[in-house]
Amino acid sequence: MPLPKISEVKELSDEKLAEEIVAIKRQLFQLRLQKATRQLEKPHQFRHARHRLAQLLTIETERQRAASQSAKEEK
Repeated sequence: MPLPKISEVKELSDEKLAEEIVAIKRQLFQLRLQKATRQLEKPHQFRHARHRLAQLLTIETERQRAASQSAKEEK
């Protein structure tokens, strides 16, 4: 399974982006729980989830910075 592409993340709306961040954080929690109870079958899912979370947070930060820059320019 290949790592997710950032181009997919850039197409998401702000609301969908926030929902996706919460979902990935929940998935990481579940993966940690499975690892602790020795029920984790696919350890590569950690890497994919962390990679996806990093992408989502990067895009969210870029959008926040762009919004703050446009707000400063309007003043």
